[in-house]
Amino acid sequence: MTKHDAEGNPRSVILITGGSGLVGQAIKSYTDSNSKPNETWIFLSSKDGDLRSRGDTDKIFEKFKPTHVIHLAAKVGGLFANMKQKVEFYRENTLINDNIMENCRIHKVTKLVSMLSTCIFPDKTTYPIDETMLHDGPPHPSNEGYAYAKRLIDTMNRAYAEEYGCNFTSIIPTNIYGPHDNFSIENGHVIPGLIHKCYKAKKDGTPFTIWGSGTPLRQFIYSLDLAELTVWVMREYHSPDPITLSVDESAEVSIKDVALAVAKAMKFDGDVVFDTTKADGQFKKTACNKKLRSYRPDYKFTSMEDGIQKSVDWFVENYETARK
Repeated sequence: MTKHDAEGNPRSVILITGGSGLVGQAIKSYTDSNSKPNETWIFLSSKDGDLRSRGDTDKIFEKFKPTHVIHLAAKVGGLFANMKQKVEFYRENTLINDNIMENCRIHKVTKLVSMLSTCIFPDKTTYPIDETMLHDGPPHPSNEGYAYAKRLIDTMNRAYAEEYGCNFTSIIPTNIYGPHDNFSIENGHVIPGLIHKCYKAKKDGTPFTIWGSGTPLRQFIYSLDLAELTVWVMREYHSPDPITLSVDESAEVSIKDVALAVAKAMKFDGDVVFDTTKADGQFKKTACNKKLRSYRPDYKFTSMEDGIQKSVDWFVENYETARK
């Protein structure tokens, strides 16, 4: 629904759900210096209401009257939580997504961009994976509750477009890292977990120990790059079909390379040890970004070295308040 300012120019009110998290805060950093004069950005946190509740969600939409929504909020957790609470991961995410989508339809929101994940792809697949393969087989049994709830976003984006003419789409990022991440050693993702571990090893004068052999390969995207591309999707990409936001396949790196980059950024000069008694997990999960490159052939991603240095510097500066 188009709004206008006092001079009659179209005005955009962009609502970010999950605005206090890794990607939400990256979008905030990006838009602080890259927003357009007619754009107002609103970053929601759980303090603004419970998105599992239809009543709370209705009130949020009534209050802010958004013209655009970037939907990042979700119930997320590690492997153990996903295995133990499949019902809750399915139900809570389905409730959140339904409340957001229905409100976007009712309030005639111009554009909705929702975030999916590469972990919802079929368990048995060929690599590289691309957007067309999302529904080709069941997800890994360990996170099927979460995965099916997320896959339904893609199904419903197309259904809302067909039935109501809504402009809803979704993005599929690869492994995200950057400032404002969860740096928990137990529950965090690879890079933030390694940064915290290396910080402690430096402080305690102990070896920097990495679980596994360090050989698995991954594609990592710096959160500020993802923020910039997500805003681009909101403004410029108008198709219900999802788009993978990932670095190129050639930028895939080993966990060993990541660990050594973390040690260098932290100026850690102790021993770096790979504990091969710990499991490695999947060797590779390569994603194809040909679709993104067809629109943005010249986009320059932040290098792994620069991104890790910025993340390490942020963690050291914000150690007391960082999530860990």
